[in-house]
Amino acid sequence: MNPQLEGVEQIEGTYPFDVARSVERLRINRFFWNMALPRFRERFVDDEVVACAEAGLTAEETTLVRQRDWLGMIRYGVNFFVLEKFIRVLRLTNLDVYASMRGESLEEFLKTRKVPGAR
Repeated sequence: MNPQLEGVEQIEGTYPFDVARSVERLRINRFFWNMALPRFRERFVDDEVVACAEAGLTAEETTLVRQRDWLGMIRYGVNFFVLEKFIRVLRLTNLDVYASMRGESLEEFLKTRKVPGAR
């Protein structure tokens, strides 16, 4: 293990993303990275199941994608920066996703921010 991550598992809500995790989860991260390309976006919008299958995603990965299990994806090892590409395909904002990760509506989440009316 990376010595900089020693003891990180004891910090609740921490899901480290390091080189080892990146290699383990390359397939699903590449799937999301490809959402930057129009043909991948169009394929996904046309048929999510087929797009996941063509990308070689496992049943678990496909379920995470189809259920929009944002926190589950982060825990699984999806890099948030590639997940943002997928978020845009769905026409969502980061704030929508943050709220969902906390089990809140966007309105509830915004009330917890220092600038509640900001979007």
